[in-house]
Amino acid sequence: MINNDRELELTQERIRQFQRQVAQIRKTETSPENYRLSAAGFLAEIDRMNLEIRDYLWSLPAEQPASAP
Repeated sequence: MINNDRELELTQERIRQFQRQVAQIRKTETSPENYRLSAAGFLAEIDRMNLEIRDYLWSLPAEQPASAP
């Protein structure tokens, strides 16, 4: 769960890293089956993180739960 803008930025950067990894696998893997097996985990994690970003951006800052000190 993303709780603040800093976590949002970190999640967005992590997505970019995973996308670069998948793009590299796509360039080097010649077997479609091996490519899909290699990329599947990254793509699933990208999807999960995108949903977290969507949830965070859907609410206004005033609606965000207060963070524990």
